Amino acid sequence: MKPSIGVLGGTGPAGSSLGLRYASLGHNVTLGSRDPERAKEFVNTLDLSALTGTLVGGDNLSAAQSEIVVVATPWDGAEATLTSVAQQVQGKIVISMANALYKHGRNMHALTLPRGSVAQHLASCVPGARIVGAFHHAPAKELGDLGSSLHSDILVCSDDSDAIASVIELVNEIPGSRGINAGNISAALAIEAMTAVLINVNIRYKTRTSLSLSGIEAGNK
Repeated sequence: MKPSIGVLGGTGPAGSSLGLRYASLGHNVTLGSRDPERAKEFVNTLDLSALTGTLVGGDNLSAAQSEIVVVATPWDGAEATLTSVAQQVQGKIVISMANALYKHGRNMHALTLPRGSVAQHLASCVPGARIVGAFHHAPAKELGDLGSSLHSDILVCSDDSDAIASVIELVNEIPGSRGINAGNISAALAIEAMTAVLINVNIRYKTRTSLSLSGIEAGNK
């Protein structure tokens, strides 16, 4: 039985694409929002014909009842969103995919938060949750395109080694993606900042880049 997945802030591009992809892979997914009616209406606009699991809309509280929870809000709303469901996520894997970035001119820049990264900040705010940084560089459009592979390595970091293994297993379900153990949660600072570099490259070359690491043999995670 595949674990259920709840996406906090699930009506945004990244969260909805991730939720749609995993619903297509047999998971039961809830897209959460501060406005549950908005989330339900949003799901009704999606093509659900290719799903082997389920995809429903609801509030963030209902999404947090899931076995695995994803924080997909903009970075500056991540703390408030996760602390609002702190009781529901105790002991659960919580995936942080947010990047603290700001735009100046044509370029994206990375911010360093008082505790380092968004993932580290969430870990300090909700210490009972098993915070994992992942999916920071995954392109939303490709995630939501169920007819295509992702062609991307996904860096996964956490202070909980069992949670890393579980999220890597989840990542590897997506065709063309490969989960890479990037170590403890302190790595999230560099991983999140790298997103600004990739976005700037995309802007200059008018493309969508993905991360691929050489030198790691298939099956060596």
